[in-house]
Amino acid sequence: MKKMLSLPPNLVGCFHDITGLSTDEWFCTNDPVDQKLGSGGGTTWVLDSCPESFRNEKKIILHAGGQSRRLPAYAPSGKILTPIPVFRWERGQRLSQDLLSLQLPLYESIMAKAPSSLKTMIVSGDVFIRATKPLQEIPEADVVCYGLWLNDDIAKDHGVFISDRNTPNVLKYMLQKPSLQTLHDVQKDHYSLVDIGIWILSDRAVEVLKSKSRAEEGAGFCIREYDLYSEFGCALGTNPSEPDEEVGKLSVAILPLPGGEFYHYGTTPELLSSTLAIQNIVVDQREIMHRDRKPHPSMFVQNADIRLRLNEENTNVWIENSFVGEKWTLTNCNVITGVPENDWEIYLKPEQCVDIVPMGEAEWVVRPYGYKDKFAGKMQQEPLFPIVDNVDDMGKVLRFMLGLSEEGRAVFESAKKISAEGISATANLLRLAEQRKQLRAKNWAAIAKNHEHSVFYQTNLFDAAREFAECGIPLPKEIDEKNPLLTRIHDAMFRSEVERLRANGNVACTDDLIRKAKEWDSHAFKLLQQGLTEPMLVDKQSPKMSVYGDQIVWGRSPVRIDLAGGWTDTPPYCLMEGGAVVNIAIDLNGQQPIQAYVRPCKEKHIVMRSIDLGASETITTYEELKDFHHVGSPFSIPKAALVLCGFQPGFSVESYTSLEQQLEAFGCGIEVTLLSAIPAGSGLGTSSVLASTVLGALNDFCGLNWDKNEIGRRTLVLEQLLTTGGGWQDQFGGILHGAKLLTTERGFEQNPQVRWMPTTIFTQPEYKACHLLYYTGITRTAKTLLAEIVRRMFLNHGEELRLLRGMKQHANDMYEAIQAGNFNLMGELVAKTWQQNQMIDAGTNPDGVRVLTDMVDDLCLGYKLPGAGGGGYLYMVAKDPEAAALIKQRLQQNPQNKNARFVDMTISETGLQVSRS
Repeated sequence: MKKMLSLPPNLVGCFHDITGLSTDEWFCTNDPVDQKLGSGGGTTWVLDSCPESFRNEKKIILHAGGQSRRLPAYAPSGKILTPIPVFRWERGQRLSQDLLSLQLPLYESIMAKAPSSLKTMIVSGDVFIRATKPLQEIPEADVVCYGLWLNDDIAKDHGVFISDRNTPNVLKYMLQKPSLQTLHDVQKDHYSLVDIGIWILSDRAVEVLKSKSRAEEGAGFCIREYDLYSEFGCALGTNPSEPDEEVGKLSVAILPLPGGEFYHYGTTPELLSSTLAIQNIVVDQREIMHRDRKPHPSMFVQNADIRLRLNEENTNVWIENSFVGEKWTLTNCNVITGVPENDWEIYLKPEQCVDIVPMGEAEWVVRPYGYKDKFAGKMQQEPLFPIVDNVDDMGKVLRFMLGLSEEGRAVFESAKKISAEGISATANLLRLAEQRKQLRAKNWAAIAKNHEHSVFYQTNLFDAAREFAECGIPLPKEIDEKNPLLTRIHDAMFRSEVERLRANGNVACTDDLIRKAKEWDSHAFKLLQQGLTEPMLVDKQSPKMSVYGDQIVWGRSPVRIDLAGGWTDTPPYCLMEGGAVVNIAIDLNGQQPIQAYVRPCKEKHIVMRSIDLGASETITTYEELKDFHHVGSPFSIPKAALVLCGFQPGFSVESYTSLEQQLEAFGCGIEVTLLSAIPAGSGLGTSSVLASTVLGALNDFCGLNWDKNEIGRRTLVLEQLLTTGGGWQDQFGGILHGAKLLTTERGFEQNPQVRWMPTTIFTQPEYKACHLLYYTGITRTAKTLLAEIVRRMFLNHGEELRLLRGMKQHANDMYEAIQAGNFNLMGELVAKTWQQNQMIDAGTNPDGVRVLTDMVDDLCLGYKLPGAGGGGYLYMVAKDPEAAALIKQRLQQNPQNKNARFVDMTISETGLQVSRS
C-alpha cells in the first residue's frame, strides 16, 4: 500500500533521511510555494506528481503541508512528525514514535478492508484517530466517509454529514460548521455525524475531483484552489447543500467509526490536552504497565535531558528535544523544544514557551512565544526572531526576550531576524533530528536503569535494540530475580538482540558477540519454559498401575484444522494479552488418525514402539527416559509424557533409587505403542495431538485422574520440556470435539475457555462436499519458524503485535460467522486467515503451494495451510459442490508429486477417547 504525503517544502527533501522510510512505498511532495491549492487541489497535485508505479495501487494521501501556525514547536519539522510519548497502557510502541506512525495503522486497516474499487484514501495530518471496535464492512460507493457521533457543541466547529434516519448510511447533504440551531432543527428527522477527515474515493470520484480542481490556462490546464470539504463535500449527497451536477452523480456512503476516538494536534494547548487524554484512556491499574513517578499527569518529557526537579504545580509542561538545566524554573503551560545543552538561568512564567531551531551549519533561531499564540496574519511574516551562532548568546537573547534581563539587548538588536514563516522554510531539520536522536540515546540508558518506573520493557524492544546498537549505548545492568518473570524474559531477549546487531556491525568481535547473543536467546526460552512448567511440576504425581495385567489402554484422537486466530495461542503472546483461536477437530478417512496403546509387561522396563515409523526402544534407566530433547526422535514425546506422569525423580511424590525400583513398586513394566496415520509436518497439529493422546492413555493406565483440560495443559508443559515451544490450540483442538472458539486470559496460567459452535456448515449435505482436504506432499518443520516469530513476541515487535491483535479479533469474527451459519462468510474469513498467516511469515506460502492454490483460486471462497504453513495439508472451502468437483478434477489431473492426494475429512464428535480392552 502506497503512502503519498503533502508536506512543508523544507521537509520534503530530507523526509526520507529523517524517517528512514522507503521511497518505494512513500512519496513526498509539497504544494507550489506561491500558490494555494486547498485540500482538493492539493490532492490533484499529489496524484499528478507521484511516480507512475504509485498510480494504480491502493494509496493513502496524507495532507500535512500547512504552516502549523498554532503549533509553533513543530511547525519547522512538520506537524506530522510531532513526537508522541509512549502510551502508559500500550505495548510495542517506539520511543521515537510520532503522529505519523500512530495514524497509519488505522488507515491501513481501513484500506485493507475496502473493496478493490476504492483505491484512494485522503486524510489529514494533524489528528490521531482510534477505532476501539472492529471495523464494519465497507460498502461499494464512489465516496466513503467516516464520522463520529459527537455533541453539538463540538459538531458546530466541524463538517457534519446529514443522513435520513431511514437510510443512515447514505449521505443526504454535508454542512460546514453549522450553527447549534441548525443542528437542532436537522436532528428532528435526520442523523448527523461529524466528519473526521477520512475519505475514500473510487477512481471515478478521483477523476471528478481532478476535473473540479483544474482550470483552463492558455492552451492547457492548471490546478486551481479547490477545497475537498467545503466545495466537493458540500456538492455530494442526494440533496447537496451546494449542488454541482457532476459531483452530485457520485454515490456516497457514510460510516460511523466503530468505537471512534478523535484527538486533534492543531494547537499548542491540544498538544498537551490530547496527549493527556490518550494517556488516560485506560485508568484500570491492572492494564497500566509501569508505576509512574510523575508529580502531575500533564507533564511530558521525552528526548530530553532535564536536571531540575518538577513538582505538582508544573501542570501542562511539555519538554522535548531539549536540555533543561537545574537553574531553570518552570511554572505551568510551558512548552520547551529544541534547546541545546546550556548553563542558563531561566524562569518561565505561566504560558511562556521556548523553541530553538537550528539554521544552516552552526546557527540557531531563538523563538519564545505564548502558549496560545496563533501566529495569525502578519505575525507569521514578521521578522521577530534573532539568529545567533553560539549557545552563550542564545541564552542572553532568550533571557532578554523573556523579560528576565537587559544583558542580551545588544545581541538581540544586532542579530539578523527571521519570521516564523522563514524559520519553517529554512530550518536545518537534519540537525534538529540529530539532536533529538542524541538526547534519546541518553534517555534509553536512563529509562532502562529505571525500568520499574519507566516504559522500557513495554516498548518495542526490537527498535530499542537497534538504537542501542547503532548509538553504542551500553547495556544496562542485568536485572535480578526479584523482577517479574515476563520482564526477565523480555530483558534476556533484548540483550540477545543487541548483541546480535552489534555482531553484524563489528567484524573483529563477531564470534564473541554471536556467542553472547545465543546465550541470552537460550536464557529467554529457558525462563519461558520455567514459567510454564514450574506451577505444574510442583504438583507431583504418584502413578500406580490401574489396569488388569492383561488389559490394554487405547487412546485415540482426531487432529485439528485452525480456522482463525492461530499464533495468538503461542507464548509469550498469550501470556501478555491472552489468545483466541477457532478450530475444528476432524477424523481422516473415517477414523481418528492419532492413536496410542499402553499395556503392562512383566519385565521392569519401558518399551516404546512406533507402528508408522517401524522403530522401537527399550528404556531401563531414568537417564535414558529423561533424554527427550532431540527434536525428531521417534520417542521424545512418550519419554517426556512418562516423566510428567511421575516416572522421574523430582516429578514423583515417592523417591526411588532407580527406574527399575519404581516400576517394581508400580506393579509392572510398561509398553507404549504409537500410531500416527499422518505424515510428519502435516500442519494438523499432529505432534501436539500425539502428546495429548499419549498423556491421556498414560493418565488412565496410571490412575492419575486428569480431565481433558488438565491433559491439554500438561501437553503445553510437555512441549516446553521438549524445547519445541508452541501454543495450546493444537492439543485442545484434538482433545475437544467439534467446532469451538478457545480463549485464554493473560498470565502464565493458560486455561482455555471453550465455546462450542454448531457444525451445520460442515455437515449439512449442501456444505459438506465443499470442505476439501488435500495432502500436498510438501512438509515443513515449524520449530525454526516458531522460534523466530516467538523472538519478535519477546521483543514487543510493534507490527507483529498489531497483526496478532487483528488475528485475535478475527477469531471472534469467525466464531460469529459459524454461529450464524453463514457459509459464504466463513469461507471468506478462511481466506483472510491465510492472508494473516502470510503477513506473520511470508514463508508460509512457498512456491510449491502457490502452484496448487493458483489452480483452484477461482473455485474457492478461501483456503489455507493449517498450522504454521509451508506444507502439509491444504484445506479448501469450495464455493459450491460443483466447484468442489472441479477442484478435485484439476488437482487430480495435475499432481505436483507422487504423494499428493485428497483425504476425506469429517468433523469429530468425540475428541480424545480412552478405553480399555
